Amino acid sequence: FSFKVEEIIAGAIVSLLVALFSARFFIREDAGWFFNPGRFFALIGFWCFTFVGEVIKANLNMARICFGGCKDINPGIVKIPTELKSDYGLGALSNSITLTPGTITMEVTEEDGQNYLYVHWIDVKETDPEKAGEAIKGTLEKGLRRVWQ
Repeated sequence: FSFKVEEIIAGAIVSLLVALFSARFFIREDAGWFFNPGRFFALIGFWCFTFVGEVIKANLNMARICFGGCKDINPGIVKIPTELKSDYGLGALSNSITLTPGTITMEVTEEDGQNYLYVHWIDVKETDPEKAGEAIKGTLEKGLRRVWQ
């Protein structure tokens, strides 16, 4: 690889122009949260520790299921409540759940002022929304609350 100063400058200018023209379509909330050191370090801590820990646990669980011959699994869709209110927080939680093996967030809805996630879970162990939410979200929601609320 060789980087030329002209290429880096041109890339920075193009990136800045694209960001300026597209920001009004994508940024719906205060984008200045990133400049808050507490939130920034909370985000770094979330990704480095909380998220990685949850992914490792989910991978070990999926390995147990797969090496066990995929017997005795109970796939299904569960509706779980979340306390997150911001679009960015809901998006981050939805993506975090989807990136952990064995779960896929299918939809985010708001009903009577409460946000819910519909999640396909490969092995439904709880049908109660609160208990299923704790099993699926684990510590993800707590970590994201420090960043987005």
